[in-house]
Amino acid sequence: MSTLTPISRGLSPEPPSTAAREPQTLGAMILKAAATHDGTALEYNIGGPVARITYRELGTIATEIARGLIALGIEPGDRVAILGLTSAEWTLADCGAMCAAAVVTPIYHTNSPEECAYVLAHSETRLVFCENADQAAKVALVRDRCPALEHVVLLSGEDGELTLGELRRRGQEIPPEAVEDRLQAQSADDLATLVYTSGTTGPPKGCMLSHANFLATTRLYAQQLHFNDTHSMYQFLPLAHVLARVAQAVTLSVGARLIYWSGDASKIPDELSRTAPTHFPAVPRIYEKMHGVVMGRIAESPPVQRRLFNWAVSVGAGARSAVRAGRLPDVLTDLQYRLAERLVLSKIKGVFGPQLQLAMVGAAPVARELLEFFDACGVLVLEGYGLTETCAAATVNTPEAVRFGTVGKPLPGTEVRIAEDGEILIRGPEVFMGYYKDPEATAEALSSDGWLLTGDLGHIDADGFVAVTGRKKDLIITSSGKNITPVNIESLLRESRYVTEAVVYGDDRPYLVAMLTLDREESVKLAERLGIATDPVTIAEDPAVHAEVQKEVDAVNAKLARIEQVKRFALLGHELSQADGELTPTLKVKRSVVYVKYADVFADLYERPEDSR
Repeated sequence: MSTLTPISRGLSPEPPSTAAREPQTLGAMILKAAATHDGTALEYNIGGPVARITYRELGTIATEIARGLIALGIEPGDRVAILGLTSAEWTLADCGAMCAAAVVTPIYHTNSPEECAYVLAHSETRLVFCENADQAAKVALVRDRCPALEHVVLLSGEDGELTLGELRRRGQEIPPEAVEDRLQAQSADDLATLVYTSGTTGPPKGCMLSHANFLATTRLYAQQLHFNDTHSMYQFLPLAHVLARVAQAVTLSVGARLIYWSGDASKIPDELSRTAPTHFPAVPRIYEKMHGVVMGRIAESPPVQRRLFNWAVSVGAGARSAVRAGRLPDVLTDLQYRLAERLVLSKIKGVFGPQLQLAMVGAAPVARELLEFFDACGVLVLEGYGLTETCAAATVNTPEAVRFGTVGKPLPGTEVRIAEDGEILIRGPEVFMGYYKDPEATAEALSSDGWLLTGDLGHIDADGFVAVTGRKKDLIITSSGKNITPVNIESLLRESRYVTEAVVYGDDRPYLVAMLTLDREESVKLAERLGIATDPVTIAEDPAVHAEVQKEVDAVNAKLARIEQVKRFALLGHELSQADGELTPTLKVKRSVVYVKYADVFADLYERPEDSR
C-alpha cells in the first residue's frame, strides 16, 4: 500500500464538525476544504503514472497523520520540522502537523547537517519528517546536539526508525475526536509556523507567524488574484520558503489543484505542457533563464526570423498595453496582433503550458524589461513584494492593476509608507509576531505601533504603486560619496543570455565593477562558434568571449547613469551555488559571502591598467 493511500479508504469518515465553521486556524482550513470540495487536491508523478489525491482523501490522510503525532506524544505548540524537497508527502506532513495543533518548522532540503542542527536545536523541535534516508542521515550526524528531538519520520522509503505509513497506523489508537478537540482549543493568534530566514548575512532568525497571519495572507491573495476551484498551481518552489507555503495554502483554501514537479528542473517545460496549470509562481531566475533561452535561439536564427520576432514582440507589446488601458485596437492593429500571435508569440507562451492564465514572481528583484517581454508574448507575470516577516505578502500587481517596474499596490488592510531615509515600512494583518528567542532583533524590526522596518528601500508613486529600489545594507557608496543600489544593475546584467549571475562591487571605489558567471549551455555554443575549447575555465578566460560579453555589458550601461555603469568585469569559471554557501535556497546571492570569498577577483579589476577591460 502506498504511504499516500488513506488507511481508512472506503470507510468514508465524517469530516470533523470544525469544517463547518469559518476556519480560524490552518488545520481547520484544511479540514474545511476536505469537507467542502470533491475534486483533486494533489497531483504528482514520481516516475510512474500520474497519481492524484482528492480533497476527501487529503482530509483523511491529514487526520491520520495528526492522530499519529498525538500517539507519539506531540502536544499542541510542539515544534514539528519538515526536511525535504517539495513533494506531495511534504504537503501531507504539513497538513497533518497543523491538524495536530503542532508548530511546523520547515528546513531547506539543501541545508547542511550544521544548518539543520541549528534550526532543530534553536526551535526545540521534537519530531522531524525527513524526505528520505539521505536527509535522515544529516539529522543522524547532529542528533546529539538537538536535545529536544525524539522522533525521525521518513516521508518515503522504509529504511528508518519510523515511516510515514507506520506513523499513520499508530494513530489508529487515537480517536478522531482528539483532532477536533485540539483544533477547537486553538486560537487564530496562536503560533502556526516558525520559518527560519535563509538570510544573506548572519545566522538565520526564526520568524514567528500566527494562524491569523497566514490566513489573512491566504485570503487576500485568493481575492486579489481571483483564485478559485477551477484553477491549478504548479508547485516547484521549495516549501521551506514561505512564498511556496502561501501558494500551497491559497490553492487548498479554494479547492484548487496543486501540481508537483518531478524534482528534475530540466523537465519543467515538459511538465507544464502535460499538466497544464493555470498559475505558475517562480523566482526571477526561472524567468531570466527562459528569456535567455528564447533570446539565444533568436540570436542564432536567420536575419528574416530575427526581424519577424522583433516585429511580433513590438506588436504584442502595443496590443497588450492598449487592451490593459481599455482601448480597443483598430482593425489593422488587431490583424497584426493575430498574425504575430499565430507566427511567434503563441510559441513562447506555449512554454508555460496550454492553460496558463497568469504567472507570479517574487522573493527577489526582477527587471522591468523581462516582465514587459513576457507580457508582450501573452504571459502576464505579476510581481509582488513581501518578506518572511510579512508571510510573503504586502503588495501585489493584479490583473486589473498592473504597473511594470513596481511591486503593485498594498493588499487590502495593509499600510505601506516610506521613512525619511527611504526605507519601506509595513503594517497589516500579515506582519509577523517577532523573532523566536530574539527580543532585541524583534525590537529593531518592529516599532511600538506595529510598523515593520523592512530594510528595503523604495518609493510610492502618485497612484499608490510601490517600487523597491534595493536593500539598505546592500547600498554601495563610492569614493565620491554616491549611493548606488546594485540589485537593479545586476538584474539588467542577468537578462543577457550568457549571464546567470552578476555581483556588482564598488564600496569606497571610484567606479563599479562586476563578477559574472556564465550560462553553461549558451557559453558552450559561443565557444563552439569561436572555435575554442568548451570547458568552463577556458571559456571564462578567453579574450574573444570577454569581447562578446562586453557587448552585453555595454548594452546595459547604455541604460544607466554614468555613475551606475560597470566599467570592468570578470568572468568566473564556475557558477555560484547553494552548496558552497554563495546562494540562498531562492537563488539570491549572499553578497557578504561572495565579497569575501572572491575578494581577490574584485581587487584585481581595480589593479588592471587604465585601458584594460
